[in-house]
Amino acid sequence: MLIAMCGLQGTGKSTIAGQLARELPAPVLPVDPVEVALWAAGIDRDQPTGLAAFVVVGALAGAMLRLGQTVVVDAVNDAEVARQQWRDLAARHEVPLRFVEVVCSDPALHRRRLEERRDVDLAGAAEPTWESVEARREGFEGWDDERLVLDSVDPVADNVRRALEYARR
Repeated sequence: MLIAMCGLQGTGKSTIAGQLARELPAPVLPVDPVEVALWAAGIDRDQPTGLAAFVVVGALAGAMLRLGQTVVVDAVNDAEVARQQWRDLAARHEVPLRFVEVVCSDPALHRRRLEERRDVDLAGAAEPTWESVEARREGFEGWDDERLVLDSVDPVADNVRRALEYARR
């Protein structure tokens, strides 16, 4: 199965993805650290490294799916083209696709999490601003795929339990 985590930065998506992956068990393939690794390898930031990171993660996810493993992909996935990549990958490998969107219904909490986060895996990457995150919100408008929506104001354990139930149905 392919599980595509979706949601704005700072919602708690990676935390839930990591705990979900431990419970399944399954590898988590995060897009952002791949992009940072491309920069560390000397690929100029003016290049389409975000797109390249998605392609790399897609290739790795495909390799894991070929081995019969469940894979959790961790990315914002606010663009239709990104979500289509996961639909196509699941179809190619004839596995179920589960979209899990993580939101934070408390804007003050979301903003505080965003402003306080320091991810060592993303060293060298500029932390997103509240304004840049808010601008990405529109990418989710009109999205009508079946998906589980989790609110990160709820306890992580409850959200992980819901995600496990959704994945296993």
